[in-house]
Amino acid sequence: MPEENKRPDQSGESKNEQNEQQKVEQKEAEKEEGGLFSGKKIPKEKYQKALDDLEKAKADGDHWKNEFYRAYADTQNLRRSLEEERRVALRYRAEGFLEKLLPALDAFRLALSANPENPEAKNYQVGFQYIYKQIQQSLEDEGVREITPKLNSPYDVATMHAVDAEVREDLPENTVIKVYSSAYKLHDRLVRPAMVGVSKKEGKKNEEKPAEKAGEEAHKA
Repeated sequence: MPEENKRPDQSGESKNEQNEQQKVEQKEAEKEEGGLFSGKKIPKEKYQKALDDLEKAKADGDHWKNEFYRAYADTQNLRRSLEEERRVALRYRAEGFLEKLLPALDAFRLALSANPENPEAKNYQVGFQYIYKQIQQSLEDEGVREITPKLNSPYDVATMHAVDAEVREDLPENTVIKVYSSAYKLHDRLVRPAMVGVSKKEGKKNEEKPAEKAGEEAHKA
């Protein structure tokens, strides 16, 4: 008999333990579903502060996101600027060398424009012509272009510089009548204008040559 009475008591205790465990699990589930404030009464001040903090956090997030985009855009602009500077530097890297080479090119051009009568001098001229063509080809490969004005052509302020003027009633004013040296361009950049003489009309001896004045203004610009 005593043993039979103990069995129901043990069964009841086990059931109570199971109920207690279920209650604990239910509370934990409700706490997870309801969040931090589930089942709690939050003061209005704390609730408002939490909302304010949330808004501030969102505003800070937007601010730093904009700062990131601004910094990224500045970085991209700087990169493009540096790439453009590098491209220009590579494109016009031969400009300084060309400026130093111009006197030699002028000397070649002067020597080749002569018409020697001595056969030996003519042979030298042929050799100079061959060397000059090789130099010209090398310069063209680097983007250099020689511009030689034609006689009786209009004066071009973009590529010419008038060094003197001569009265010529048979020609329009500012017509090229002499060519002292050629112009040279490196790609689209003028390295040196052509030095020319131009025509002018009678009665303008004491006035500044229009072609020269226009050329100076163009080169300053």
